[in-house]
Amino acid sequence: MSTKITVKGQVTVPKAVRELLGLEPGSEVKFRYVNGNVVIERADGQRPPSRFEKLIGHAGPGMTTDEVMRLTRGDDWPS
Repeated sequence: MSTKITVKGQVTVPKAVRELLGLEPGSEVKFRYVNGNVVIERADGQRPPSRFEKLIGHAGPGMTTDEVMRLTRGDDWPS
């Protein structure tokens, strides 16, 4: 993905990158030079939640330990 630099030295951060980093209007970013590459990251150091972290708690409370034990032992379940 690429973007152009304006005469004022400004660039538009592509939408996919903004979404990946959780950037909104007014967000600050910093640039680092790492092993020959320029890296853009949030200036506040926060990391947006991963796609897996976003799913935490969406499956419901789950089974209790007793329910799992009854199920694995082949006892009648649910009671």
